[in-house]
Amino acid sequence: MSRYVFRIVQVLKFSLKVDGHTSVICLRNFASSRQNPPKNAATKRRRWEEGQSLDRQKWKTLEHKGPLFPPEYEPLPKNVSFYYNGKPVILSLAAEEVASFYAKMLDHEYTTKETFQKNFFADWREEMTAEERDLIRKLSKCDFQEIHKYFVDKAEEKKAMTKEEKQALKEETNKQTEEYGYCLLDGHREKIGNFRVEPPGLFRGRGEHPKMGKLKKRILPEDITINCSEDSKIPVAPKGHNWKKVQHDNTVTWLASWVENVQGSIKYIMLNPSSKLKGEKDWQKYEIARKLKLKVDMIRRQYCSDWKSREMKKRQRGVAVYFIDKLALRAGNEKEEGESADTVGCCSLRVEHITLHEELDGQENVVEFDFLGKDSIRYYNKVPVEKRVFKNLKLFMENKSPEDELFDRINTTYLNKTLNESMTGLTAKVFRTFNASTTLQDQLNKLTSDDMSLEEKILSYNRANRAVAILCNHQRAAPKTFEKSMQLLQEKIAQKQEKLDKAKKELKTAQTQHKVERTDKSRKLVEKKEKAVERLEEQLKKLLLQMTDREENKVIALGTSKLNYLDPRISVAWCKKFGVPIEKIYNKTQRDKFAWAIAMTDEDYEF
Repeated sequence: MSRYVFRIVQVLKFSLKVDGHTSVICLRNFASSRQNPPKNAATKRRRWEEGQSLDRQKWKTLEHKGPLFPPEYEPLPKNVSFYYNGKPVILSLAAEEVASFYAKMLDHEYTTKETFQKNFFADWREEMTAEERDLIRKLSKCDFQEIHKYFVDKAEEKKAMTKEEKQALKEETNKQTEEYGYCLLDGHREKIGNFRVEPPGLFRGRGEHPKMGKLKKRILPEDITINCSEDSKIPVAPKGHNWKKVQHDNTVTWLASWVENVQGSIKYIMLNPSSKLKGEKDWQKYEIARKLKLKVDMIRRQYCSDWKSREMKKRQRGVAVYFIDKLALRAGNEKEEGESADTVGCCSLRVEHITLHEELDGQENVVEFDFLGKDSIRYYNKVPVEKRVFKNLKLFMENKSPEDELFDRINTTYLNKTLNESMTGLTAKVFRTFNASTTLQDQLNKLTSDDMSLEEKILSYNRANRAVAILCNHQRAAPKTFEKSMQLLQEKIAQKQEKLDKAKKELKTAQTQHKVERTDKSRKLVEKKEKAVERLEEQLKKLLLQMTDREENKVIALGTSKLNYLDPRISVAWCKKFGVPIEKIYNKTQRDKFAWAIAMTDEDYEF
């Protein structure tokens, strides 16, 4: 029988010594979410509640099979040709593969963009032989139509596969998942997130990204670093290849990594979001944001005080933190010249990105923001600000050109360092998470009531989520199928309204008949018609709510905030409190990611 020795480490945590091994255990619940421990808690314990070790070690043993590589390029049939200046040209294998990437996208808007075309053609020429480069000099003279048709036909063939063929394909995919999709972490079988190496293709980017169209090169084993434990079976590289490096770093949680060639960023193969380590990380992230509630008043007093500082650096810091707090702006990161799109955040705002209005639309001290944020999404907002903030902005802009930095005395490193001094672990991103979760909690409290139907409750939830998405500037382009789907929905509504009108007429007739006859048969007919009207009214109401929801979400991306900025315990508690099935809010993947929250939260939880 193991002896358990407990020692208090900090609020809500304790260390546990079992057979000489010490680890930190996070208490199952918090005072605000549950006062009494659940019955039979030992049998309900989840792996993510086991906690982390006292040092930086994330695991003791890690074993996996390595990543799964995409298949090699399959050359085009001889009867499918590329044409240049009206004449067929036989391309080298490397050039043909890159040409096929472009051909597949011919019906996409990207291939109509000048930047995309220019980048593609430049990178494609690098893959050509000297003879091909000498011949193929203009993209406008290239004809990819035959190649495009070939891939369209192949896609149609795949759609037309028999049930047996689809099943065989599914079984092959399942077999690959079984072999490559799991690892052994400290003796537990854990699911891996995306175990497939991304195939080569053309970079798209979001918005008007300056590198759209560039070639994403094929990743080889020689590009990949493997991470596993020393005593594990090291993954075997594909035949004829070797790994770039094999390391045994138990302070990180990734299994494999490589550098992609377009932006030079590091890509990782990580554990699935439902894994213990990912669950712990999520839980800690929201607890730090939740802890900000206790400190936020003090921090707000501090940045208001900074507005009056004699030191310009502190004034700029105060205004920047104010923007991050009130507008949920990202901090912004420094980028090398030409490395990516001209996107900015709070600290990297330039004078040209804001316009000051003493008065606008009946409001005083209005700041008009207009810049490209993360993923080249435009941020446009007109916001009335505190008078002293307005005066400081005027001061920051004095004697500056439009391209000069607004906050020229501070950067994100300095900003996050000073925030961390106010509260351990506090960054601009934590502020964003705090404000997003606070907004969701407040909106749900305002918009939901017990007497609502299920559909009305879901609409209220989406509206609360939408308020967060607007705060965080999570936009999207309207789906291509939006108009068509709305038209179909409107047709359904019209048909349902027609049926309802008919049912009401039939009810009226039945009621008139019952007044004359006064028989059981006539009474039952009235009851039947009443139920029919009631049922159709409910169905029509659902369709109308559905249409409202779709219209309101047309250009708003709800998923980003739901997955990354909203404490899932708020949603879980709301579902339990108002009897909404969790499946209506989170899909299967999301339920797996937030399994820790679903297990530990009851209806009384408040962020």
